[in-house]
Amino acid sequence: MTFLAASLVAFASGLLLFLGWMLVGRVVASSPRFPEGSTVVVDGVEVDAGVLADRLGQQAQDDVLRSGSIAFVLVVIAAGLLAWTMAGRVLKPVQEVTGAARRLSAESLGAERLRLEGPRDEVAELADTFDEMLDRLQAAFDSQRRFVANASHELRTPLAVIRTELDVTLSDPDADEAELRRMASVVRSATERAEQLVSALLLLARTDGVGLAVREPVDLNAVVESAWRAVRSEADAKQVRCSVHSAPAPAVGDPALLERIAGNLLENAVRHNVAGGWIDVRTEGGPEWTVLRVSSSGQVVAPERVDELFEPFRRGGADRTARTGTGLGLSIVRAAVAAHDGHVRAEAVPGGGLSVVVSLPSAPPWDGSETSSSGPGHT
Repeated sequence: MTFLAASLVAFASGLLLFLGWMLVGRVVASSPRFPEGSTVVVDGVEVDAGVLADRLGQQAQDDVLRSGSIAFVLVVIAAGLLAWTMAGRVLKPVQEVTGAARRLSAESLGAERLRLEGPRDEVAELADTFDEMLDRLQAAFDSQRRFVANASHELRTPLAVIRTELDVTLSDPDADEAELRRMASVVRSATERAEQLVSALLLLARTDGVGLAVREPVDLNAVVESAWRAVRSEADAKQVRCSVHSAPAPAVGDPALLERIAGNLLENAVRHNVAGGWIDVRTEGGPEWTVLRVSSSGQVVAPERVDELFEPFRRGGADRTARTGTGLGLSIVRAAVAAHDGHVRAEAVPGGGLSVVVSLPSAPPWDGSETSSSGPGHT
């Protein structure tokens, strides 16, 4: 910026100097001339009038060139110093942004902020945007740390069970077939839990922040029915009643992910329910959004903790303490819904339980007709 400003001033000053030099030459040339052969006396010396006029014109141009050159150099130097000072003040916030970016690391994200004060110009807006980006990065890093820590804890638990069972059994020289079968049964349960967790982590990684590979019309009622068949036996064992109120619910998306959304919601509704509880499933289509609502009875959930349930490894009232499930159900639901350009929200049910509402883009045509039923075999 300093070089550009000094160059512009030098060009303009040089042009003005050249025009002044030319102007003086023309003024002298256009002045009245003495007749040819006329002489004038200068300091007692007789001089040809024409020669004297030419010498005076040349001297005037030389004086203009000499004085103008000095002024040219001074103006260019002053312009360079002024441009350097102004550019330094204007670009100081940009230098601060550059320095902060160079100092950034995963450990210093929480401390590096510009918080630029002064006029709210474009540079200030850039600094504010940089601070907002650092806030988002810090939140992402913190979330990643929590996720890795929780996933490590969850995976360590079944591995510790497997190792303990193997060590105990192998250290017993009198272990019989029954003991070996018992150990094998415990190890199998632990490996199944680890496998479920790994599968859930892979599904979450596949859906979180990634676009859909498949987009096609899907009947949300058929998805709900398929998901219910997978958890019906578990619901019957807990004597949980389920009622379904269905309406035309055409959606657009990946059928497998949509079934996983409905499956996770119904699995949570059954596993976190109370014996003899209830589940209410409703589908509704609209010109823009298709809605799936799954409500259920269960333990009392504090309204201020509802949003936390969508974080990985959160289970109702306790974190990473439940013996069933992976704690990733609602996290996968949120990621899969976001991949479909939809949104999800949850509400605490008075008296205990949770209601989760999923809104997905509708698939045309939508006629608005509605039917209501308890669902095939839903009790």
